[in-house]
Amino acid sequence: MVKRRAPPALRLGLCCQFAREPIKFRTTTATAMLRLPRSEQLARIADLCRLNADALLASLGFCTRQGIGAFRINSQILPLKTHPQAGYEMSELPRGGEIVERFRECGTFAREHGLRLSFHPDQFVVLNSPNPKTLAHSLAELNYQAEVAEWVGADSINLHGGGAYGDKIAALRTLRENIESLPAPVRSRLTLENDHTVFTPSDLLPVCADTGVPLVYDVHHHRCLPDKLSVEVATQRAVTTWNREPLFHVSSPLEGWRGPRPARHHDYIDTGDFPEVWKTMSLTVEVEAKAKELAVLKLLAWLKSSENRPSPHRESRIKPCTR
Repeated sequence: MVKRRAPPALRLGLCCQFAREPIKFRTTTATAMLRLPRSEQLARIADLCRLNADALLASLGFCTRQGIGAFRINSQILPLKTHPQAGYEMSELPRGGEIVERFRECGTFAREHGLRLSFHPDQFVVLNSPNPKTLAHSLAELNYQAEVAEWVGADSINLHGGGAYGDKIAALRTLRENIESLPAPVRSRLTLENDHTVFTPSDLLPVCADTGVPLVYDVHHHRCLPDKLSVEVATQRAVTTWNREPLFHVSSPLEGWRGPRPARHHDYIDTGDFPEVWKTMSLTVEVEAKAKELAVLKLLAWLKSSENRPSPHRESRIKPCTR
């Protein structure tokens, strides 16, 4: 029997991999592949892609059984896909069409079981970089992830705003311009996330309004890099940027809010860090915690136990972390 997630309006998301479950995603290095003849490279990469498609289907099965409503797909689900020397097209891989069909089966399973899928490209994917090589590689990576997103039905490819490069206003203008030039498969899925060092929700919300790109509100990052918005106000303003179910992030600091590096993620979520206002919303919350599925299941159990508890409403002011 499939377990219902709780509370009913809220779904939790598992990010990329597992701490205890024997479900593994495989990767390799360009150094290892480039030692091989091209035909052997492609054969080995095809095996890895096929194994990863199987692992994704197993991941979705686990989420369904446990009442976890969303899964973030690893950016290296197709290893080295955009590498300048070791990269490839699916048509080059032995039985590449069958691999694509296996991913499409994952998408069918996700739709049938109400699972939401997303991507979060690695930190080197930066849309407002002044370096043409960085920008070109970022665009290649986004195009690749949008291709897989189409196969599996993922509706979000989430990026941080990028760098300020000495002029935050100019950097945000560049971000707007580059978003406008994105191909439709990327732009229709693109989301922006506030980060803990450069761009707050207040910085990104105007970009979201101008471009139609939704804001993934990361409450942990907001607590590390505060602006004038409360959690409640930032939440509501982020919600208005979405034309589908909003997707947010939650995590807790490894050494506590008074620790030396509060941006580092804990193994689990401190329930005091989960915004009260989120508990009754129609919302996807990806759990960014090192204990992976163990953290999601622990938070899910807490939400089930607390969903009917009345609590006084109070606005959560964002204050700078004590470092």
